[in-house]
Amino acid sequence: MKITFFLTPKDKVVYLNATSTIRQAMEKMKYHRYTAIPLIDDAGKYAGTLTEGDLLWALTDKGNINSKNLEHINLQMINKHINNKVVHIDAEIEDLLVLTMNQNFVPVIDDRNIFIGIIRRREIIGYFAQQYYYSNNIAEQIKQITPAIAN
Repeated sequence: MKITFFLTPKDKVVYLNATSTIRQAMEKMKYHRYTAIPLIDDAGKYAGTLTEGDLLWALTDKGNINSKNLEHINLQMINKHINNKVVHIDAEIEDLLVLTMNQNFVPVIDDRNIFIGIIRRREIIGYFAQQYYYSNNIAEQIKQITPAIAN
């Protein structure tokens, strides 16, 4: 199964430009209640993932930070502690399984390494949960039919 089934396209993804400031990141993450957000560079390529932890570490490392300083610290100056792996748009679902165990979302890129969207962990879990319940329902129906066939 191709991963395009699970893709949330870029135009529906909340992301930040890699040159945004800490203040912009904090406002966007707070507004959307996200703990992690993809970063995209000026060429449209995936440039990493910014997490709440990255922001907290940056604020404690920088020392004397006030709200004015937050407008002048570029996200490129922040160490990223999580390196989300990307998948190519032609990947299969099996390629996602290991990644989604460790990532809230998996960035998806095209042939030119341009960011085209994400696949959320909850979409993958939802799909497999639906498959599990569907297969168990069928198994239950077969159990109910079998005695009738045997008689």
